[in-house]
Amino acid sequence: MPQGVYNKAVRSKKKYAKKYGDDSAADYPVKIEKNKYIGDYLGVNNVLVGDLKQNAHYVEEDNLPALDWDTEKGIIVGNIRMGFGHYRISMAIASAAKHMGYTPYWMDLNSYRETTCTKVIGAQNDLYSLGSRLSKNPIFNKLVWEPMNYEGFRAFSYNAADQKNAELMAPVYRNVPKGIPVVGTHVWPAQAAIHAGMKYVVNAIPDNWPMALHYAEGAVHTVQCRNAYQGYKICNGMMKKKVCRPMPEGSLVYTGHYIDHELVANIEADCEARIKRQTGGKPMRFLLTIGGAGAQKEIFAAIIKYLLPYIKDKKAALYVNVGDYRNVWDQLKAEIPGMAELTSEHMDDWNDTVKFASGALSEDTEVTGIHGFWHRNIFEAVYCTNLLMRSCDVLVTKPSELAFYPVPKLFIRRVGKHEMWGAIHSAEMGEGTLECRDIPHTLQMVEEFMTSPSLLKDMCEAIVTNKGIGLYDGAYRVVEIAMGLKGNN
Repeated sequence: MPQGVYNKAVRSKKKYAKKYGDDSAADYPVKIEKNKYIGDYLGVNNVLVGDLKQNAHYVEEDNLPALDWDTEKGIIVGNIRMGFGHYRISMAIASAAKHMGYTPYWMDLNSYRETTCTKVIGAQNDLYSLGSRLSKNPIFNKLVWEPMNYEGFRAFSYNAADQKNAELMAPVYRNVPKGIPVVGTHVWPAQAAIHAGMKYVVNAIPDNWPMALHYAEGAVHTVQCRNAYQGYKICNGMMKKKVCRPMPEGSLVYTGHYIDHELVANIEADCEARIKRQTGGKPMRFLLTIGGAGAQKEIFAAIIKYLLPYIKDKKAALYVNVGDYRNVWDQLKAEIPGMAELTSEHMDDWNDTVKFASGALSEDTEVTGIHGFWHRNIFEAVYCTNLLMRSCDVLVTKPSELAFYPVPKLFIRRVGKHEMWGAIHSAEMGEGTLECRDIPHTLQMVEEFMTSPSLLKDMCEAIVTNKGIGLYDGAYRVVEIAMGLKGNN
């Protein structure tokens, strides 16, 4: 990096420290407790840092007992909440770790409210969410949002500032055993772990559009797609036309898609059930899942309106997971005539959600109508989609992290140009549609699913084939790499 870029990065860190404080001398206590919400499913324990009452995931009334670190088989999944995507990838890594006999620890750097780390990440998260919502404005999207997400984050100069800013995040790792491997599902937890002296760090890169944003120097990097491997390996376009030095051998690994064990293990059975429902004339089940920025309501509304006649005739059924955005659900019901009388609500009742999702897997269950899901807790809001995914026929989603999941997919408009490569990759692998950039094309593709039996069948067959070549084994590979770093030293 030129000296001017480095100086700018130093100034960026000083600016954040002035605004949010510098707690580099702080000695935050650490507590381990079982995750109340997904602990039973994924074997996850929360890593709480600092004052318990300042931790977003601390549940005071439960007074859960403190646990000890498993220094032999423990693995930390370092993440942040920025949308739902990084949480979802973290759940996949934790699921694989549990299945492989390890103890996953959930370390959310955006949950320690008293720390400089969380204050910095929270401010960035707020900006990203605002940008996602503003991207519905075509002028803002064209002139600001897409260029930033496509070329701005691609530049090494952007990464230089992030690397310095991440030094302010390192104190949360101070009292974490340094020999426990860390898998970062966002670059900041990985960068912070390196700065804090964690010995074994894997940086699980989410995007398959190569951007310097995602580099954590000193970590082993993993990617989900082979085209992304080439771009990251040679740092393609990250200093405009300049040819960069490639990443060192062994610092970048192609793994395949980061997918939960529960989903991978049931691919054949779930795809067979989809084809059987279709050939048997059962309602086609669409799962609409809103992202963490809540930016897709208008598209959801158009799809629901379009499908209402099919739903009334029991030719289609809908799952609608609005995550933790109750207002989106209420607005949809208010704006769409005839929706309310077809609707069953599963509102903030996890046992009810689990019961429904489990029942929908049964061959004897015929799902009809519209089923709405909302959970105020972030873990339940995200994992709800994972539970519903197995029994749905078509997942309707923007082409972000869900683009890599083993379920037939209809891709709606992206939020950020980097996401378009998720739809391209999925379409090339035969398990998703092209990205539908506007509502008319989205509705055209809904109609295709309803009237062209080969579309769903071909996607299901592609998913089974892809499983055979290890496409969905990425989470297992990431865990193997992380624990292997420890085993080799």
